[in-house]
Amino acid sequence: MTEGRQDPSQDETAAGGRRARVVLVDDHRMFRTGVQAEIGQTESTGVRVVGEAADVDQAVTVITATRPEVVLLDVHLPGGGGVEVLRRCASLMTGDQPVRFLALSVSDAAEDVIGVIRGGARGYVTKTITGSDLVDAVFRVKEGDAVFSPRLAGFVLDAFASTDAPPVDEDLDRLTQREREVLRLIARGYAYKEIAKQLFISVKTVESHVSAVLRKLQLSNRHELTRWATARRLV
Repeated sequence: MTEGRQDPSQDETAAGGRRARVVLVDDHRMFRTGVQAEIGQTESTGVRVVGEAADVDQAVTVITATRPEVVLLDVHLPGGGGVEVLRRCASLMTGDQPVRFLALSVSDAAEDVIGVIRGGARGYVTKTITGSDLVDAVFRVKEGDAVFSPRLAGFVLDAFASTDAPPVDEDLDRLTQREREVLRLIARGYAYKEIAKQLFISVKTVESHVSAVLRKLQLSNRHELTRWATARRLV
């Protein structure tokens, strides 16, 4: 859902002349409201929130319609996750006025970080970041810098140190994005009904995804699946 805001020209004098048009993508409305209150005060921060979205389809629609300079993107979203948003918005990341993406997530799991960086995100910060640091990260990403939370920076450097591409987990790459979402929720102890509600799918579809995951990973039950996911820091 897009939101009407003041004329962009009014932002020019904010924050020492810096300004950035931002879209917030997160499936928790309260979190979006909090971020908006924290950084969306154009007069003091220079950041203007031009749209919000709660799932993948909404995100693609709002980003395409508003063409923001920066998207604050949660990793876990109904409809395929942040990686799916990046895939469907790939054409917007190039050109004279590219849309740049900064992952903002509660997760610091290796698979999540590498997944969105592979997908084209310019950085990854966790939700423990302060409002002032997030504003700074928005402008740095807008200017083309790569930005990571301090604890993740070393990990990202290590992941890219030995090769030009991130390390590939062949077993994990056999799974679709939706199968990975179901895997992660199963490993966290969610019941099938809870997963169905979280992902806006039927219980029967959840069961089908779990069967596919077990088959592809050659596992027998959800307990083995949980151990497998925990060993790879996917939980």
